[in-house]
Amino acid sequence: MKKVLGVVIGGLLAFNSFGATAQQITYPNKNITVIIPKNPGGGTDTSTRLTIEYAKSYLPSGVIFVPENKPAGNGVTGLIEGARAKPDGTTLVMTTVELAMFPHQGKSPVTYQNFTPLYAPIADPCAIVVKADSPYKTLADLVAAAKEKPGTIQVANSGTGAIYHLAALNMEKQLGIKLKHIPFSEGVGPAIAALAGGHVDAVITTPGAAKSQIDAGALRALGVMDEKRFALLPDVPTFKEALGKEVDVRMRAWAALAGPADLPANVKDQLVAAFKAVAANPAYQDAMKKQGIMPSTLVGDDVAKMLKDDHDLYKELIAAAK
Repeated sequence: MKKVLGVVIGGLLAFNSFGATAQQITYPNKNITVIIPKNPGGGTDTSTRLTIEYAKSYLPSGVIFVPENKPAGNGVTGLIEGARAKPDGTTLVMTTVELAMFPHQGKSPVTYQNFTPLYAPIADPCAIVVKADSPYKTLADLVAAAKEKPGTIQVANSGTGAIYHLAALNMEKQLGIKLKHIPFSEGVGPAIAALAGGHVDAVITTPGAAKSQIDAGALRALGVMDEKRFALLPDVPTFKEALGKEVDVRMRAWAALAGPADLPANVKDQLVAAFKAVAANPAYQDAMKKQGIMPSTLVGDDVAKMLKDDHDLYKELIAAAK
């Protein structure tokens, strides 16, 4: 976290002048606990700590955000604690895309309905990536090959039932193809390493996870699963652009800060206003980008819609996978 804090401190002067006119939070008279259902050091942890660092000047004097990592049970423990907290705004939790997946896999008793969404610092689309010297020069090349020889193109993912496996299943469903799924339960890092080593044909990941190797010329992204191009890789087409037809393969890896359900309106409104100001702060945006994270600007109702949409999407995909 030294690198993160160094970036934050470097931007505080700019932040203080930027945030001086933003709405102050008035409700808490004690510290606000922020549960992080992931291990320290990852993208969710880093984005959470950066976000609350930039939001702290909106708090009343003497009140601070207190981050607590609770990764037990693949983060389910932290999600449950956040959902069951007193709905007074003194306990928040950084929910992740697994919130939309785990209930349909029998892994969690809580859903998006147990939370009041506030701000999503991360909402990255999935992307399909190949080696730079792959015979598949375009997404259309890969799709054509998959149709010609069903089940032969090896696509790595971060584990069976995880987001990138489900993204590949959604590709199959929407494009009428069949892939060979290669799971790496250790995560997306080993999956990308396998691609770089020539052991698989492609990998599905988020752009940020593969960007360094894409920039180095070792890997190449064929398409992003979103309605518009992703700013981190602006030259990479969407699936719709790459295939020249309507395809609904939108898949996102997100982290969304939330309070418990039934958060009072005045508390929600104050928090949303503060995090909206943080999201618009150029110093915060630069700090996130320096950590390899493309900051999102989704707040309030837009976050709520994303959580519900993805809950419904994964319900369908997971049922099909079973």
